[in-house]
Amino acid sequence: MSRVRWAAWEKMICAGILAWAIGVGWSVQTLQAQEPAASSIVLEDFQEVDANGFPRHWEAQRSKATAQEAYTVHREDGLAFLKAKGATQRIYTKRITWNPKTHPILTWRWRLVSVPEDAEFIAAVYPSLDTDLMFIPVNTKYLWSMKKPKGTITEGGLFRSTEIVIRSGAHPIGEWVEERVNVYEDFKSIHRHEPAPLAWGISLLGGPGVEIDFGPLIAHPE
Repeated sequence: MSRVRWAAWEKMICAGILAWAIGVGWSVQTLQAQEPAASSIVLEDFQEVDANGFPRHWEAQRSKATAQEAYTVHREDGLAFLKAKGATQRIYTKRITWNPKTHPILTWRWRLVSVPEDAEFIAAVYPSLDTDLMFIPVNTKYLWSMKKPKGTITEGGLFRSTEIVIRSGAHPIGEWVEERVNVYEDFKSIHRHEPAPLAWGISLLGGPGVEIDFGPLIAHPE
C-alpha cells in the first residue's frame, strides 16, 4: 500500500475512534444525568395514632396524660398533621432515625392558628443527632419566635439546647409555611464534631397558649 493511501486510512481510522469515544462519552454523561438523586426519607407523617389520637411511638417530656390533651393528630383534605394546643412540654420520638450525613436537609411545615399577644415563643422543632456521655440527647432548637429576629442564635448550656430562630413574628395566621434547615452543618458548627451515624430522634414543642399545627417531617439529600 502506498504511503498516500496509508495516510488516508490512518485519518479514517482516527476519525472513527474519535467518533466512538465521543459517542461513549456522551452516553455516559447522559446516563449520569438521568440517574435519580438519592430519595428523601419521610421521618414522620402522623399516620399512626393511638386510641387517644396521640401520635404512636411518641413520648412526653414529663406527663404523658397531659401531653395527650395538648397534642392530637387531625386530618384535613387527606393530610394528617399534629395539632399542639396549650402545650406545656415537649413530646419526642426515638423511632425517627436517619443518617444526617447523607440526608442533611430537614424540612417540615407548620401552621399558626392562634397565639396570645404576650407569648414568649410560638413553637420549636428539636432534631437530636447525637447523645452526650450521659446518653442525654444533643439537640438543636429551631425556633419560631414572637420577638427575636430571624437568624438569632442563642448558645445552649449543660441542660439547654442551642437555639436558632428561623421565623419571627405572629404571621402568617392560618397558612402552612415550610422550613428547610441543614441540620448536619448546623450540628457541626455548634458542637464542633461529627454527629452519630444515625440521628437519635426529634422533639416538638408548641408554646403555652399557642395553637399550631405540625406537618410531615422529611429528610433530604443535599
